[in-house]
Amino acid sequence: MNTAVGDELPPLQVRLSRADLVRYAGASLDFNPIHWNEAYAREVGLPDVIAHGMLTMALAGRLVTAWTGDPAAIVEYGVRFTRPVVVPDDADGALVELSGKVGERREDGTLRIDITAKFDGRTVLGKAVALVRPR
Repeated sequence: MNTAVGDELPPLQVRLSRADLVRYAGASLDFNPIHWNEAYAREVGLPDVIAHGMLTMALAGRLVTAWTGDPAAIVEYGVRFTRPVVVPDDADGALVELSGKVGERREDGTLRIDITAKFDGRTVLGKAVALVRPR
């Protein structure tokens, strides 16, 4: 992987449905009703059911692993959750748009990948950064 600072990763778009949220809840054992019960989500002040933050984080990680071709190439990864991904109960669901670029090449050869995750044109993850060791 020969890359330079500023190189962009191939973008990734993922459409999330309510069924995806149910599957993720089962896999993660996170059955918080804000992720499946519209009435409850609204009762606690959300606009509708929202995607699990860790699911959104995983999608951003997928952007990087698709680019590296090797999940083990990621040596560090972190994000801040800044805004929820609202998933309507319709056929379209929610479109999460992911992009990234090489922000830094470090002396040890690792690359800092700066990730952007957007829903509805607005950023949903802040300080999303992966440190990658190219193989």
